[in-house]
Amino acid sequence: MQRLALFDLDNTLVNLDEAFRAWTMEFADEHRLGHEAVDWLRALDQAGYPHREVFFGKVREHFALSESVEELWGRYRRRMPYLVRCRPEVMGGLARLRAAGWKVAIVTNGTADNQLGKIQRTGLAEAADAYALSGLEGIRKPDVGLFEIAARRCGMNLAGGGWMVGDHPVKDIGGGRAAGLRTVWVDRGTSQHQEHQADHVVTDVLQAIEILHGNR
Repeated sequence: MQRLALFDLDNTLVNLDEAFRAWTMEFADEHRLGHEAVDWLRALDQAGYPHREVFFGKVREHFALSESVEELWGRYRRRMPYLVRCRPEVMGGLARLRAAGWKVAIVTNGTADNQLGKIQRTGLAEAADAYALSGLEGIRKPDVGLFEIAARRCGMNLAGGGWMVGDHPVKDIGGGRAAGLRTVWVDRGTSQHQEHQADHVVTDVLQAIEILHGNR
C-alpha cells in the first residue's frame, strides 16, 4: 500500500469546537447579549445545524439583530481562521510522517475562504503536501471525487490505497472506505452511532498518526 495519508481538518487536525467556544464569547460581548447568550449559541450548535447560514438565520431572529444573515455568516468565516489552532504535537506528527516518506493531504468540506484561511493561518499549508476543499472543487465528502483530487495532488491515485483519518463516521469514514482507503475514526464522543466501520478508532489524531507509522 502506498504511503498516502488524508486528513480531515475540523475537529481532526484543528480543534473547531474550542474555536467555536471562543467565538461565542466574543460574539456575546460584541453584541452585549450576556452570558446566557453564550449558552444559547452553544446549545443551538449542538442541536445540529451544519450549514451556518441556517444557524445564523436562527441567531439573527432570536436576538433581533440588525445585521443580515449574510453579514453575520461572513464575519464568522473571516474570524474563525484566527481562532482555530493546530497543536505543535500534531504539526510534529505530520512532519514525521512526511520524513518517513508519506504524502499528506487535507480533505475538508466547507467554504473556500473559511477553510483555506484555517489551513494558512495554522501553518498547515506548509505542513501538508496538498489539500482538497469542497468550497473550491464543488464536491463534498463523502463524494469519492474529493479524495481523488487530494490523492492526485500528492502524485498518487486511489487505486494504490492509503488512509483517511477523520471525525465524521459518514463523510470521513464512509467516504474513505468508498474511496478504497483504510480508515481511522477520531471518536470525539459526539456521534450517536457509527454508520461505517473504521479500521481503527482513536480519541486523538496523534494516536492515528502513530497507527500510520506502524503500518509502513
